[in-house]
Amino acid sequence: MASTPRPAPKRAVGPRVEETSAGGFVLDRSGPVPRVALIARRDRRGRLAWSLPKGHLEEGETPETAAVREVLEETGITGRIVASLGTINFWFMADDRRVHKTVHHFLLEALDVTLSDEDAEVTEVAWVPLTEVAERLRYADERRLVDHVQALVDDPGPMDDPGLMSGPA
Repeated sequence: MASTPRPAPKRAVGPRVEETSAGGFVLDRSGPVPRVALIARRDRRGRLAWSLPKGHLEEGETPETAAVREVLEETGITGRIVASLGTINFWFMADDRRVHKTVHHFLLEALDVTLSDEDAEVTEVAWVPLTEVAERLRYADERRLVDHVQALVDDPGPMDDPGLMSGPA
């Protein structure tokens, strides 16, 4: 008598969690070529994973305020928001939880250019020419924003508007 194959046991799916972060492209236009501040962390295999500075919103923060704060914490750079680059949404599993993450990205103009890697979560910080950023970024969703940033740099009207939100006083 042949046995009937059993269906694979269903894996328990953990609770769904919503997370929101903000950060983005910190642009320095003071030199001959526009450059972007990137951060690197070690992945599970010990390799450097380059990404845009970003982090969780704290209670009562707007995405804009969080982006300016996170950029300062992770790069040491004070930035002024000049444009929204939109949001990226993705899912991942962490600690048996299904996490739905929304990341608000902004273009920030660097008000100073001295980088700091003092944040314990950051392994390295570097200024990277805008033309090389897509090659360096680990995540495809962030790489897709590079063309949008390049278009804003090519038509800098919004970047020269002093009425836009600025960083912390």
